[in-house]
Amino acid sequence: MRLAVWMVSLILAAPASAQDFWKHWGDGRAEVNGYRLAQPRYGVARSGTAVLIFVTEDFSDRLRVKADPGRHPREDTYPVLKLNAVRDFRTGVYDYHVMTSTFLRVGDGWPVAKVSFSSQEWCGHVWHQLVPRGDRVHGLWHSYFDGEADGEESLERHHGGLFEDALPVVLRGWRGEYLAAGESRTVPLLPSLLQARLRHQPLEWGSATLSRAAAPTTLEVPAGRFEVTVYTVKVSDGRTLTLSFETAPPFRLIRQTGSAGEELALVGSQRMAYWKLNAPGGESHLKAIGLGGE
Repeated sequence: MRLAVWMVSLILAAPASAQDFWKHWGDGRAEVNGYRLAQPRYGVARSGTAVLIFVTEDFSDRLRVKADPGRHPREDTYPVLKLNAVRDFRTGVYDYHVMTSTFLRVGDGWPVAKVSFSSQEWCGHVWHQLVPRGDRVHGLWHSYFDGEADGEESLERHHGGLFEDALPVVLRGWRGEYLAAGESRTVPLLPSLLQARLRHQPLEWGSATLSRAAAPTTLEVPAGRFEVTVYTVKVSDGRTLTLSFETAPPFRLIRQTGSAGEELALVGSQRMAYWKLNAPGGESHLKAIGLGGE
């Protein structure tokens, strides 16, 4: 596979951190993590479930989609780490199904190649996509809601800025630590597409001060007790996010909280080629990520 060729070439000339990355992520499997979810909506923290799926794949720079083997010239492709973040929660009688896909080019700084968001609930559905090219971030959206039915946007691209949707990858530490212990940094921040769409507000850059705790701490979640490195993200829109990653490889996100009552708490995790588990009986693998199954 083309991804394997990229992997070999990077390992031969890469620093140790990159070698560790491909040793773990180059085996053709995804990391699937299940979480207990509290999602603020209509002034109440709603209970639900979340799944974060991390997997490497080849990506077409021209089309900004997964590149199937043999369909694109080598110069058009590069490896990405894809994060599919799925949230399911209920508001009264009806439920929400939300998914954000963030594609980050494997390399220093984790450049964002694409972010795509969709939300489905009983009133209607929303879709929003961002594609950074050059010095701009190009956006396109379609929505059920009046006043935001169809639109495009072109935002400045702040090199050195962060996408909120990319934080679970950038802060995870697979290609070097984003901050040293006890360090803080203020950077431009583009809010998550989930925040923009649920608030029905235009997407625009703000800023955030990111701080890393001076020392690890111990955290207990449904999946067990973990030693974690804690990052705090104070956003200019008034929100505060706290992301806790296990200190040892594979540096999974153990817990994420938000000042409005948001929480993701790890209940289970497994490496698997989940796209092959679509036959009857595949549901049994849900047990490994704490989401039940027969």
